[in-house]
Amino acid sequence: MKSRCQWCGDDSLYVKYHDEEWGVPVRDDHKLFEFLLLEGAQAGLSWITILRKREGYRALFDNFDADKVARYSDKKLEKILLDARIIRNRLKVFGARKNAQAFLKAQEDYGSFANYLWSFVDDKPIQNQWASMREVPATSAISDAMSKDMKKRGFTFVGSTIMYAHMQATGMVNDHTRECFRYKECQNLA
Repeated sequence: MKSRCQWCGDDSLYVKYHDEEWGVPVRDDHKLFEFLLLEGAQAGLSWITILRKREGYRALFDNFDADKVARYSDKKLEKILLDARIIRNRLKVFGARKNAQAFLKAQEDYGSFANYLWSFVDDKPIQNQWASMREVPATSAISDAMSKDMKKRGFTFVGSTIMYAHMQATGMVNDHTRECFRYKECQNLA
């Protein structure tokens, strides 16, 4: 039996996410926008809740197309708010449009959103060496700086904890514990 990070438990959706996505370096802007939108939706909730609603987000937010989301009208966002396939929180739903607009501006300024985000880690994943999940922090100096800069740029739902989770999800930091079979695999993807 494979040894995994304890947080994923045995829920098949969580295990699949852990085994295939979490900690894999992502440099694709489309995927980075997806994680930005989903991490913002997660604020105050468990990640498994968001994973279970991921397909709803995909359907309602035009497959995470930042160009389209940036142009959503208030009327469209109000309609989205009525759909139980997502977290129906007004600030989060309207925040998706605001984040799409800031995302596009960052793309314009840096050539890509990936260039912007990865600049915070000098374009290479941080390789931590945690023995247990108790050691894994909720924030870091880098997520603090990223959060502060993103807020200045007009992003919302980008607090340091959310941005650290984003860094973990998109492989900017390898926080798989050393005994996890994915630790070395993700390390080798750097």
